Amino acid sequence: MSYDLAVWEGDPPSDDEAAGETYDALYHRYFENEAQPPTPRILAYVDAVSTRWPDLYGHEAQLFPLSNGLIDEASGPMVYFTMPFNRADEVSAAAAQLAADHGLVCYDPRWAHARPAAGHEH
Repeated sequence: MSYDLAVWEGDPPSDDEAAGETYDALYHRYFENEAQPPTPRILAYVDAVSTRWPDLYGHEAQLFPLSNGLIDEASGPMVYFTMPFNRADEVSAAAAQLAADHGLVCYDPRWAHARPAAGHEH
C-alpha cells in the first residue's frame, strides 16, 4: 500500500475543490499525454525531497518504481510521487512543507485536499 502526493507550480487554490480541478487538468495534460521535461522549480523540489529522504524506499524499493529516481515522475510543472504507506505520516507532512517552501502547491489526491491544510490529518 502506498500514499501519493502531487506537487505543482501555480497559484494556491482557493479551496480543495479548486485544487482537485487543477490536479485533474494537470495530471491529464502532463501524465496521460506526452511527458515534458520538468521545470527548474520542480527539479529543485525533487532534488530537495531526494536529498532529504535518499532511503525513502529502503527494502521496499522493488515495490515502488519511483525508487529508481523521483525525477522520472516529474513532467513539466508537476511531480506525482508515491511513498510507502508506513512512512506517509513522516514524509508527507515534510514533503508538503517543502513544497510550500519552494512556492509550490501540494495536493493529496486520495483525500482530495491541498496540503498543508489546517484540520487535515493526512
